[in-house]
Amino acid sequence: MSAGLVTGLLSVLLPTSLLAPLPSHLPDVLTGLLSTLSHSFVPSLGWALLHFVWQGALIGCTTAMLLVALRNARPERRYAVACGALLLCFAWPALDFVMMLQAGRDAQAARALPLAPASAAVLRDAAGLLGWLQRHLDWIVGAWAACAAALGLRMAMGLVWVGRATGGRAAPVQAGSAAERVWQTKLAQLAARCGIDRTVRLRIVDRLASPVTAGFWRPIVLVPAALVTGMPPQLLEALLAHELGHVRRHDYLVNLAQNVIEALLFYHPAVWWISRRIRHEREQIADDFAARQLGEPHRLARALSELERLQFSSHHLAQAAAGGDLMARIRRLVRPDRQALDWRAAIPVLGLVLACAASAHALSTRDATSLATATDLTRPAIADFSSCRQPVYPQADVTAGHEGTVTVSFLVDTDGKVADSRLLRSSGFMGLDKAAQTALHQCRFSPALRHGQAVPAWTAVQYIWKLA
Repeated sequence: MSAGLVTGLLSVLLPTSLLAPLPSHLPDVLTGLLSTLSHSFVPSLGWALLHFVWQGALIGCTTAMLLVALRNARPERRYAVACGALLLCFAWPALDFVMMLQAGRDAQAARALPLAPASAAVLRDAAGLLGWLQRHLDWIVGAWAACAAALGLRMAMGLVWVGRATGGRAAPVQAGSAAERVWQTKLAQLAARCGIDRTVRLRIVDRLASPVTAGFWRPIVLVPAALVTGMPPQLLEALLAHELGHVRRHDYLVNLAQNVIEALLFYHPAVWWISRRIRHEREQIADDFAARQLGEPHRLARALSELERLQFSSHHLAQAAAGGDLMARIRRLVRPDRQALDWRAAIPVLGLVLACAASAHALSTRDATSLATATDLTRPAIADFSSCRQPVYPQADVTAGHEGTVTVSFLVDTDGKVADSRLLRSSGFMGLDKAAQTALHQCRFSPALRHGQAVPAWTAVQYIWKLA
């Protein structure tokens, strides 16, 4: 995007009175920012999102096998595995994005090695799926950003609902009434019995079918008015004990982080499946907590059975006693069937985890070593391009009259071979981009040196495609 175009856009979007005081070099600054976003940030983000397709599948498969191995263990263990898996779903692509962004910057900082215009020759265009993805990366990132923003807006609306309900602006039923004071006293006594030293507020709210817990610093339990009048007090007390289990474990904060990860990685089924398992195990943990505090698992089972008859709308940003599979939870409370954990079932899973960890360590070691900038090296990677095979001009692009410049970042390994390459700037034509990378991988380099020792290093080169 040129400086003149940026200036024109500013003149359209901003009044003249606001545009006049702006520094004269502002269009150049915006141009540089847009160039950075286009050539470094967006490609790195796009490839990180695409890489997560296989990364998420690997995490999902490993998590499924671990949960099968732990099917007879306590729900706390399965909950920890599922939470760790969801956290890894966020951390892996985030780390991938940061490393690719850093590699792109290092490559841009390295000296470019200009090549003469490639000669025209016949070569069938072999650009496949990767070339198509590279060419449409901007659209992929844009579509992801739009969907993530929509889910983020939905999450914000949920937070507004929770804020209004807990802040007294949701038209509470009989606020300050005798019933609310009675149940506030019972909740305080029950919280003290459960070892919760914080004040937990209670509010009776209309248009709600199941008790929910919200808030982190000032937790509050929202109780439906219909339950206060239509459910036996001892059963409602069992549901309140369940909600206090969420308060004690700070589940509201964990659930909030869950919603953020779901919004960012919405396109992967493994994320939704893992998140659903987290909610399922979380409800079982709260059931166990309530059953221990009450000393009557059957009473909680009867309370959950009452909730099963209700039709409700659940807000994921609040913890509800009716979450998860109610019938499965009732059966589990009435007939607990926990067997001893068979660790032999976990052996294949542990082997897979160790193999993945070893591979990740090898990749991270190689990438960490390769992130040296030109200033760290006593000698950069050197190539004799006269000895390289001349890039071949794709015949399809010759016929169409395509010309352009391709900038490629590549990693020169210690043996002088090109270990990896990434497109920094596309010519706009897949055939030219693919031909440039193909020619580059056939070159041999003198590896970069750091204190006399060969090290992997990133550098960059430009291929200028111009028809005679």
